[in-house]
Amino acid sequence: MPQPLIFEDQYKRLGLDFFSEENLDSFNNHQFKADIKVFFVPSGYELTVDFKQYKTEKPSLFFLTNQHLNIEKGGKESTLLHYNRDFYCIQIHDKEVACDGLLFHNVFEIPFVELDANEALLIKSLFQNIKDELEEKDSSAEEMIRTYVKQIIIRATRKWKKQNLENDTVRIPGNELDIFRDFSRHLEIHFREKHHVADYAELLHLAPKTLTHKFKSLNLDSPNQFIINRILLEAKRLLFYTDKPVKEIAYDLGYEDPAYFNRLFTNKTGSTPAHFKKNYFSGKKYNI
Repeated sequence: MPQPLIFEDQYKRLGLDFFSEENLDSFNNHQFKADIKVFFVPSGYELTVDFKQYKTEKPSLFFLTNQHLNIEKGGKESTLLHYNRDFYCIQIHDKEVACDGLLFHNVFEIPFVELDANEALLIKSLFQNIKDELEEKDSSAEEMIRTYVKQIIIRATRKWKKQNLENDTVRIPGNELDIFRDFSRHLEIHFREKHHVADYAELLHLAPKTLTHKFKSLNLDSPNQFIINRILLEAKRLLFYTDKPVKEIAYDLGYEDPAYFNRLFTNKTGSTPAHFKKNYFSGKKYNI
């Protein structure tokens, strides 16, 4: 098994780690939680991202920021690229790669793309190039690595759009894509304090009805449903991964009335916050 590789220069940091059945325990201790992560996974892996379980039928790339990732079953070697925002900030470089709101922070909560055999070979070669640069430790390694990271992100963004936005269920034309991406990015930033469609319509310089109509015409859930989904996801994270009481979580998510938050959570998930926390701690992994 190859050894982990790391690049560090003042505030900038990038690492490359390798995992298989032999060392999955070292992955699941969450030492990469604060980093942006690009995870290349062969077929046959079983993993959980937040509260969704995935079994890779094909080689896949997962793109993660604040999500909680856990691997239940591994096989052939997987590769984790992880870096901090000082090394490569997806927001600052978004004009170059157009990934924010798609690969990262997309409202569908779809954090992965599947690759065919040729695409998988190409992505593996880019990871190999990064590995070579990290081992070489040349003075120009940082810029070369950043170039390879961009290539991975650009290729994956194109693939994500084809798999999720250009299919029989959803088809978002190019002239509407920026609205969808901007809504996704604003939602990720503001979901704790902005709970209404009108809040996001204002940020997008649209009337609330216009924003809702655009989502409907694109065969998407309503903006209101996406807002609620994002709030509920964060509530589940706080319930399961912290010791905060429900009342404090309600305040953290912008609800001055904890009883209202409790009713919202129960109505939308079919479980009270307290029961959700209890069931997950007891090992019951149901999808809600």
